Amino acid sequence: MNHQLLAKIKGNPQLPSLPAVAVRVLELAKQTNASLATVAKVISSDPALTAKVLKTVNSSFYGLPHQVSTISHALVLLGMQTVKTLALGFSLAGSLNSRKSSHFDYVRFWRQSLFSAVAARTLAKMLRTGEPEEAFLAGLLSDIGTLAMHRGLGADYDILLEKCGGDQVELVRLSREKFDLDHAQVGGALAEDWKFPPAMVEPIRQHHALAKTGNGPIGLVEIVYAGVLCGQVFAAKRAGLLERAKRELSTRFKLENAKILAIFKEIDSHTEELADLFEVTIQPGRGYLEIEQEARQTLIELTLQTQFQSQELARQNERLQQRAATDGLTGLANRSGFAQFLENAFADFRNSGTTFSLLLLDLDKFKSVNDAHGHQAGDEVLQRIGRLLRSLIEPGDLAARYGGEEMALVLNRKDCAGAMAMAERVRAAIQSERIIFEGKSIPVTASVGVATAASQAGFGSPDDLIGAADRALYAAKEAGRNCVRHCALARHRGAA
Repeated sequence: MNHQLLAKIKGNPQLPSLPAVAVRVLELAKQTNASLATVAKVISSDPALTAKVLKTVNSSFYGLPHQVSTISHALVLLGMQTVKTLALGFSLAGSLNSRKSSHFDYVRFWRQSLFSAVAARTLAKMLRTGEPEEAFLAGLLSDIGTLAMHRGLGADYDILLEKCGGDQVELVRLSREKFDLDHAQVGGALAEDWKFPPAMVEPIRQHHALAKTGNGPIGLVEIVYAGVLCGQVFAAKRAGLLERAKRELSTRFKLENAKILAIFKEIDSHTEELADLFEVTIQPGRGYLEIEQEARQTLIELTLQTQFQSQELARQNERLQQRAATDGLTGLANRSGFAQFLENAFADFRNSGTTFSLLLLDLDKFKSVNDAHGHQAGDEVLQRIGRLLRSLIEPGDLAARYGGEEMALVLNRKDCAGAMAMAERVRAAIQSERIIFEGKSIPVTASVGVATAASQAGFGSPDDLIGAADRALYAAKEAGRNCVRHCALARHRGAA
């Protein structure tokens, strides 16, 4: 923590000072034997403060059955702690509003402060732990450090206030990154200087980062910490704050969803009324139903985004798999892709007896093309033949570069006659392909060997089928090239 900067901020003459009545109330708060009459006299010495306290006591915020007309009566009905807290809250609120700056968003400040205060008090009441009024005051003052840092650091800090969009956790991160100091630390230091009891100082200092967590009894620090998170749900316009607060209430306090819903509804119903009592503006605000709708919409958008990302990832994986199984020169399947496709086709053949055929073709005397025209011409020939084969095969079939100038076609559901017809079609198309490279015509022909896996065949593996097609291809070359030959599958020997 930057202690030098903290001292500079605390020494700024523009910081709010405690009103005399607030100082006196704080002194009385430390006295265990202070009488109701003494407290009533101190508060009643300030007519404006008295009017605000009584107006609040008689509001639905406390729900008293009868009107209260004096501070003494309020002390009897609500207790000394409640009335002292209200007096402190109102006197400090007046002090904070006494010197406003056009560069500081007081609407946002009070929106955060009041929602946090009501949320902390609501939690303390529901959990029946600690003093609800102390939780209220600590929540109300939890954001005092932002005002102090604005007045002490000016535009450098105001930039961070705008950047965080009301998300106080993000503001703490940005402040520590830039100044090695955050508003929670400043607020705690101010509360200490104002002689607040330690039980009130620590909730302010730790309202964004608990010093320790555990399974011990729930204290005011934890209450205010969670209350500030709940307050941000209403005060800030950032996605995810509602879910963050719900998760905190569920995991830290073991609250069920119904109770969490009740907490947010009570915060929503009381804060606007309290803003009127404090004579501050918190509009434009957002109701809980609106926030729930935003949360649901955000969840839908995140779900759609996740689905889109999953689909895009699947498409990218598919493209990568295709690329890994594709020959870079011809665009045909490579040897690996061919092997996988043939293995799957052979598995179908073994399981269901589905007939399919394999064609192996070799470009005749391809070496002479490279020798006569160069390797670039040879690459052009291979690319053109690759495009031709892709155009000839039917959907569900595969054209692959088996190796060098050797190509392969796997024809699903093609029997011997169909495979031979396709092989002849391929051979004729290659012979008819007019390939011009650098102004010179390059004639190309191919020899084709055919093997068919049918129910009567005795092939035990894909390699057996490849061997049969290869023998048929050898027979085509022996017959003078530029022709088609078929391997007699039933006999499983030389080509016919």
